[in-house]
Amino acid sequence: MTRKNRKVTIPVSIGYGLTDIMGGGAFTVIGAWLLFFYTTFVGLSPIEAASIVAIARIVDAIVSLFMGSFTDHFYKNYLGKKFGRRRFFLLIGAPLMLVYTLLWLNGMNYWFYLAVYLAFEIIAAMVLIPWETLPSEMTKDFNSRTKLSTCRMFLSASGTFLATFIPGLLIGALGENNADAYLVNGVVFAVMFMVCVFISWKVTWERELTPEMLAEMEKERKSTTAAEKLVAFGNLFKEYASTLKVRAFRKHLAIYLFSFTAKDVYNTVFVFFCVYCLNVSSSLAGTLLSMSIVGLPVTLAAGVAIIKYGPSRLYVFAYSLMLLCLGGFFLVYQFPTDNKVMLLVIIAGIYQVGRCVLEFTPWNVFPFIPDIDEMITRQRREGLFAAVMTFSA
Repeated sequence: MTRKNRKVTIPVSIGYGLTDIMGGGAFTVIGAWLLFFYTTFVGLSPIEAASIVAIARIVDAIVSLFMGSFTDHFYKNYLGKKFGRRRFFLLIGAPLMLVYTLLWLNGMNYWFYLAVYLAFEIIAAMVLIPWETLPSEMTKDFNSRTKLSTCRMFLSASGTFLATFIPGLLIGALGENNADAYLVNGVVFAVMFMVCVFISWKVTWERELTPEMLAEMEKERKSTTAAEKLVAFGNLFKEYASTLKVRAFRKHLAIYLFSFTAKDVYNTVFVFFCVYCLNVSSSLAGTLLSMSIVGLPVTLAAGVAIIKYGPSRLYVFAYSLMLLCLGGFFLVYQFPTDNKVMLLVIIAGIYQVGRCVLEFTPWNVFPFIPDIDEMITRQRREGLFAAVMTFSA
């Protein structure tokens, strides 16, 4: 479960970051194609399709809050002591990634799709929240954490590219009017996600149990009354609220919330915008989204730039590029030309540069937030902060 003096090497960093192929890839595919699939092939109304996503996000937010505190205290039981309070959830989450396939079955009813999407959101939260805390568990060294974060975001960019390139490739090969293309896509990604999460479980570790943790475990063995359990439940919400006392986290959370919400809206409406406004094919929309391949070298450059220039300048760079590109898409829509496809490819490529830098920056900053909190509270509460981050998204 735990290892003393283990070094964070490049292979370890890559193994850790593989889970973000699921974190970045799964919801990129969902954001870009799921509503289109449900409304075009399954026959759900736009309201029904959107309600599935909305309900799942509410449930995911609730689950995320509890998962953070749950993993923080999971070391108190047998499974946590044997497999790790964080890594245990990667181990059981790996095979459950196959649930992703069921999202893309055709011919089912509304309640089936809602149930499956809820299940996958919960499974993803169960894996991602403890996984996000692992850099803080594995090392306190700035350079080692930067190495982990850079590899993570490089692989996230790889996942985003695969999540946009593979669907477009399959739709083009199997036919734009063939629902089986989406099912095949779901199978490919489900197997990929399962393998990635398992590798992350295999190569990572957690810090050793401290005497303070062991003392708390002994304390928890004592029986508590129903009233005490109720008080403890109320204290859980106080703990979440206490994260907002950290000024750096408040600023970080606001940037993350508004930035990623805007990015998700873009991903959700882009295919519809291409098909119904720009009058191009869905496979071309997939090609434009697959320009995220530029994120691979950009992530490596961002890893160097954040050390040299700091996160604030990276945010300015990312926002400026993305806003310019949104204006470019609007101009192509308003003033179509014979070179429309070429212009769309160029604008989409530049947009992906900004998007990649935007995604890289907050998750590179995040591992240091619990360190600030530890100086204030004398506690390690990575799970709480990861849960609030996921809840806000």
